[in-house]
Amino acid sequence: DGVEVELWGECYNIEETTDLDLEYSGLIGEIPPEIGNLVNLINLDLSYNQLSGEIPPEIGNLINLKWLNLEWSQLSGEIPSEIWDLLNLEMLVLEYNQFSGKIPHEIGNLTNLNGLLLGENHFNGIIPSEIGNLVNLIHLGLEDNQFSGEIPENICNIYQNLWWFRISGNQLCPPYPDCLTEEDIEYQDTSNCEEPSLCDEEIEVELWGECYNIEETTEIHIVDSGLTGEIPPEIGDLINLEWLYLSY
Repeated sequence: DGVEVELWGECYNIEETTDLDLEYSGLIGEIPPEIGNLVNLINLDLSYNQLSGEIPPEIGNLINLKWLNLEWSQLSGEIPSEIWDLLNLEMLVLEYNQFSGKIPHEIGNLTNLNGLLLGENHFNGIIPSEIGNLVNLIHLGLEDNQFSGEIPENICNIYQNLWWFRISGNQLCPPYPDCLTEEDIEYQDTSNCEEPSLCDEEIEVELWGECYNIEETTEIHIVDSGLTGEIPPEIGDLINLEWLYLSY
């Protein structure tokens, strides 16, 4: 009657319920959208259950939430955008589910996070550089997903503060930030990565594995050298080129 909310056969007082610890409770089915009525929740733990479906967007109503743990709960789908507005969150644990989609730049809103654990899912796309703004992080788990592209360099802003860090088992491409160790970046599938250029992209052009200075190169002689493929359009950047030999 507006005083309580019924969830999984139990009644919870809307005003008084600040903690909902239901881990290992044998819960099944979807997370009811009515959970968003418990506006004074600080701690929500639904881990180690047999839930299904997606996180309801109504969870964004829980503006006082500090701890959200949904690990090992068989949830799927994309993370609702409303979660990135829960500015009081200190711990976000979503690992060991079937979540998918990209992590948006809005992750940088959650500056109070101590822990961000997203491992063992199907997240893809790039790792947003805004993760480097989460200066209070001490636990960061991104392992065993399908993240691709490069690791943002500003992850080094938070690396020294991390007690626990995992990023292995993705599709992340070199060059990797200097602050990371070989153990950090192991088991990356780099089969779709382009070989990093050895040239200084501001002053040089790479052609057939060699670097040519844009301003200073006036002649190129590559004769009878077994070149294959097309002539790279980047050759047009060599604006001072006078002699070009690509014969035989």
